Amino acid sequence: MPELPDIAAYLHALAPRVVGKRLLQVRIQGPSLLRTADPPIYKAEGKAVLALRRVGKRIVFVLEDDLFLVLHLMIAGRLHWKPAGAKLSGRINLAAFDFEDGSLLLTEAGTKRRASLHLVRGEAALLEMDPGGIDVMTATPEQFRAALRAENRTLKRALTDPRIVSGIGNAYSDEILWTARLSPILQTGKLSEDEWHRLYDGTGTALQQWIDRLQAEAEEKFPEKVTAFRPEMAVHGRFGKPCPRCGSPVQRIRYADNETNYCATCQTEGRVLADRSLSRLLGKDWPRTLDELDALKRR
Repeated sequence: MPELPDIAAYLHALAPRVVGKRLLQVRIQGPSLLRTADPPIYKAEGKAVLALRRVGKRIVFVLEDDLFLVLHLMIAGRLHWKPAGAKLSGRINLAAFDFEDGSLLLTEAGTKRRASLHLVRGEAALLEMDPGGIDVMTATPEQFRAALRAENRTLKRALTDPRIVSGIGNAYSDEILWTARLSPILQTGKLSEDEWHRLYDGTGTALQQWIDRLQAEAEEKFPEKVTAFRPEMAVHGRFGKPCPRCGSPVQRIRYADNETNYCATCQTEGRVLADRSLSRLLGKDWPRTLDELDALKRR
């Protein structure tokens, strides 16, 4: 799912293309995409785009007449800038937003249609779509700590809960915790003063680095291939590969369709965290350290 740095890159690329321009037509092919009926979608047509915003992981087109076109890409939704009037054909093409100088196409891979489009009127209606998490790029250390300490959660769960933190998901939470040298299962209620400072600083540092990187790429070309797995990442999606800081193999915790990646040496004092499925299988034989894990692999 596109997260805060990816959404920032989309907004950076879209701004010179659509802000100040009129949305001529909205063409919708995906029957489940549009989730609102009042105001009707045709009310957006002919309106100028006054600004762009981010609400959580949503992209917001601020239109004339107090209208807001809100697009949530979910897991597999992606945006593509094409020549004006580009054809809307093919199974993955869900919608096109036509401007005089080009068309913004929305695609969604896979069979599940989760991406959504809302048209709402007024700031109050837009605010109702905000899950309520803090913007970590503008929050003070005190606001950051208060939000994460409201409930005692693991750091991984706290960072990825949109009601607590805005715009962070599975990928960048891994990068944040690696930057801060903190375990993903450390609980927010047990952080020391030093650990709070590291978490706050690491969050801002990791996100800003990726925002800068992705926005720089977006200046050269529209971000057509947004992915949660990038070779430049430190740990996310890099299971078994060397940690760029210490060289130890990156570890993972798997659950459902997701996994958490971390460096045992840098983040958990050398302890290998229990993988739910494998720890059930191995029981008491589950390796507790990297040395034990290496010995198990050699059997």
